[in-house]
Amino acid sequence: MNKKSKIISPCDEKCPVRASLTLLSGKWTLLILFQINENVIRYGELKRAIPGISEKMLIQELNMLVENKLVSKKVYPEIPPKVEYSLTELGLKTLPVVDKLAEFGLENLV
Repeated sequence: MNKKSKIISPCDEKCPVRASLTLLSGKWTLLILFQINENVIRYGELKRAIPGISEKMLIQELNMLVENKLVSKKVYPEIPPKVEYSLTELGLKTLPVVDKLAEFGLENLV
């Protein structure tokens, strides 16, 4: 099928692009997913890996990602508190999208 004959349906509430953007369109969301990647990462490491993000925004984005089942949060009962983040199975499915964005940025913008 060539590009001209591809039928694109309207972006209504059933649109898969709209649904994906709802989960991934936060200003910091893709950067957080990119940094966690296939690793288990602690909050402080994540904060240092994303310059410019405030603590409030990082916490807010992480909570949203956990709520949307893209990120898993493991809290250890220690003092000081130890919290680790990793991508869930659903979160891992976003990595090809993130990798393509990184590839595009390297080839065209950086």
